[in-house]
Amino acid sequence: MIANLKVGFVGAGKMATALARGFVRAGLVESDAISASDVSPAALASFVREAGGRAMESNAAVADAAEVLFVAVKPAQVAGVLQEIAPQLSRRHLVVSIAAGVPLARLQAVVPEGTRVVRVMPNTPAIVGAAASAYALGAHATVADGELVQNLLAALGFACQVPEPLLDAVTGLSGSGPAYVYMVIEALSDGGVAAGLPREVATRLAAQTVLGAARMVMETGQHPGVLKDQVTSPGGTTIEGLHELEKAGVRAAFIAAVRAATDKSRLLGNK
Repeated sequence: MIANLKVGFVGAGKMATALARGFVRAGLVESDAISASDVSPAALASFVREAGGRAMESNAAVADAAEVLFVAVKPAQVAGVLQEIAPQLSRRHLVVSIAAGVPLARLQAVVPEGTRVVRVMPNTPAIVGAAASAYALGAHATVADGELVQNLLAALGFACQVPEPLLDAVTGLSGSGPAYVYMVIEALSDGGVAAGLPREVATRLAAQTVLGAARMVMETGQHPGVLKDQVTSPGGTTIEGLHELEKAGVRAAFIAAVRAATDKSRLLGNK
């Protein structure tokens, strides 16, 4: 438990719910120390049902109740929300934005001078406690603020601090990355079906294979290329499959996807 920490969520969608649920399950925050608001009554009811906490009647009420305030609304709504709650913000508040592409400078421009702000880029596997998150500290955020955010995000998976300019690359890689991997799982499953496997079996085998390969990278600490070579026997089946992937430019396609999503994140941040 982090010293009776009071956490608020302006926006109570799926990502906010995943974060709150993770904090509670990890024993970092008491459920009754969490508050949330949302323009959608259904989203707010779902948040309370899944993560606990209190449903508040307004964003300002959440700011009054919280010390760490997560801004979990769509990027286009961030400025308006921060302007709305600015009168409630004081030195006790740490504002944490999870809005993709909204830079710290824009966040800091609409909150009172001296407000401590952190920008976070989580990803959707936070819902199952397997997030990959990165964060950057604003001009007035302290080392202790960084440690707090690290502890909170680590309850949901992997977390690291990066310089803010690298958050666009984080968005292109781990922020958008789950969608790339879902396509891989779907394609592997299709291949299994084409080879004669029932769809349910093929999808389960494909998903478990991706999960197992990821765990091998994380738990062994070995380079993915080394692990790949360990599966690849001379004249065997795997090298035939790898040859087809190389002919199709799969490696280059993934690199291009990350770069394109990174460029899009930068474009959104400059609007």
